[in-house]
Amino acid sequence: SSIATLISSIRPDYISHLAAQSYPKTSFDIPIETLQTNIIGTLNLLEAIRYQRNINAYDPVIHICSSSEVYGRAIPGVRLSEDTPFHGASPYSISKIGTDYLGRFYGEAYRMKTFVTRMGTHSGPRRSDVFFESTVAKQIALIEAGYQKPEIRVGNLSSTRTFQDARDAVRAYFLLLEASSEGKIKCGDCFNIAGEEAYQLPEVIDILLGFTSRTDIKVVTDHDRLRPIDADYQMFDNSKIRSVINWKPEIPAKKMFEDLLEHWRSEISRGRIPLNR
Repeated sequence: SSIATLISSIRPDYISHLAAQSYPKTSFDIPIETLQTNIIGTLNLLEAIRYQRNINAYDPVIHICSSSEVYGRAIPGVRLSEDTPFHGASPYSISKIGTDYLGRFYGEAYRMKTFVTRMGTHSGPRRSDVFFESTVAKQIALIEAGYQKPEIRVGNLSSTRTFQDARDAVRAYFLLLEASSEGKIKCGDCFNIAGEEAYQLPEVIDILLGFTSRTDIKVVTDHDRLRPIDADYQMFDNSKIRSVINWKPEIPAKKMFEDLLEHWRSEISRGRIPLNR
């Protein structure tokens, strides 16, 4: 009811639906809440918009944020396109498969101006520390400040992923919203958005360690950080989104990693000591 009230009172021209239980590791512990939040939450939003559309001729552009996690355990060496079959590898990825289908269904069935994005790994300052590159950066900052012994605790390091800066990702979101409002995107269409620099996770650790003068830091596997199943390989084909908007990643991944580490250093220097997770 609160979403319906918000939509009817504000009637935004653009809606970018990013709200979710977005932590894959957490979703193994709370699968019901993850599916309820991500699938039913998306349905509540779309139904509130559809109701206003029917009674008030309200027709906004609606961006539904899915995830690259919908592809799950992809075949190594194969670039993921929008036509790659889904393979849910966590309750989170299954919830995003449902979200993805809802975004496309409402566009195709009701001609609502929806489009779906499947974002590859993106990061930068203020990235939550439940995600790999952010927890590594945070732990380095904690070690530098004397709050943690010189050990970085990590989970699975066998994954290969593309990385991009969140600021590039948001720029792509907005350009797609504009393109949809101009009729350049068909209702219910979907787009991969991903960086074009790929790293194995141990390489990410090496890059971040290259920004510190500490030479005594070890990397330790923490079994509590492992998932029962993981998406081990994610490389993307960005050709479809580039056919619609003038976009490509502009901020180098190494700059993004450095900015992330500087963020955690700043937080800790101000006495904002985060939980070790």
